[in-house]
Amino acid sequence: MKSGIKGLLVAVSVSAGPFLNAQAAAAQQGSPPLSSEQIAQIVRSPDRTAADRANDGRRKPEQMLDFIGIRPGIVAVDLSASGGYTTELLARAIGPSGKVYGQSRPRDPNRAPTPPVAPEGNSNPASTPSAAPAAAPASAPRPSPVALAERENNLRSNGVQAAPIVALSRPFEDPVPSELAAGGVDLATLMFNYHDLGHLGVDRAAMNKAVFGALRSGGLYVIADHSGRPGTGISESGTLHRIEEAFLRQEVEAAGFKLKDEGNFLRNPNDPRDKNTPDPPQPKDEFVLKFVKP
Repeated sequence: MKSGIKGLLVAVSVSAGPFLNAQAAAAQQGSPPLSSEQIAQIVRSPDRTAADRANDGRRKPEQMLDFIGIRPGIVAVDLSASGGYTTELLARAIGPSGKVYGQSRPRDPNRAPTPPVAPEGNSNPASTPSAAPAAAPASAPRPSPVALAERENNLRSNGVQAAPIVALSRPFEDPVPSELAAGGVDLATLMFNYHDLGHLGVDRAAMNKAVFGALRSGGLYVIADHSGRPGTGISESGTLHRIEEAFLRQEVEAAGFKLKDEGNFLRNPNDPRDKNTPDPPQPKDEFVLKFVKP
C-alpha cells in the first residue's frame, strides 16, 4: 500500500512539473517592463566598470533596455556575447529570479585562425581626440567565457541582485542547449555583430531558425547593427563592418519572425555609410529592430 501511495505521489509530482513551470513562465511574462527610472538606476550602478561606463556614450543602454521592454524574471540569451557588456546589463535588469546566457562560438583548434578583417571603426568618432597617441599593439582578447565568468564573479562579490550569467560555448547554428531549444527562452539579443556572421561563414538561416525554435510564442529577438547602403547586403561585413537593414530584416523574417518595432535612437541620417568610420567624423548610422515570434 505504501509503495502504491509513493508511486502515486511521484506520478503527480512529475505530471505537475510542466504545469508549475508553465505557471512560473506565465507569471514572468506577465511582469510589467522596468520603468525608465528603474533602468536609469541600473545604468548608474556605482559598481559598473569604467570601461562599461565609457561604452554607454555610444551604446545608449537606457534607451536600449527601454526599447526591449526588459522584464524581471525572464530567460535571455545574448548571442555573440563577446566581452559581456550587454550580457551584464541584461542580468542586472532581469534580476535573480531569471537567467541570462551569453553565447560565443567555440574556437576550433583544428581550424586555421580566421584572417583578420579591417578593425571596426569608432561608432562615435566625434568624441575621440584627433591627436590621440599611438596605442601599443593590442593583446589577444580574452575568450568570451572567461570575460563572462569575471562579470558573474564581480556581480556576486559586489552583492548585486542580478540574474546568474551562464556562458555558452556553442556554434551560432546551434546556440542553446537542448533544455532551452524548444521554447525555453523569452528574449534573444544580438548586438552589433550580425554583420560579422557574413565574413565568419556562419549559416545565418540555421541560426535564425534555431533562435525561432528556442523562443516561446511572443518571445523577442532584438538585433542592433551598423547600417549599410541599399543594395550592399552583407557584402561589406569584413571591410566597413556594416549590413543593409532591409537585407537583415528579410533574413530574420524568413525564419518566421514578425517585425514588432524599430528603434531610432542610434540613427544618424547624415552618415554617408560608405566608410568604416564616417568621414567627416560623426556617429555611425545604426538601426535596432525588435522581432517577435508569433
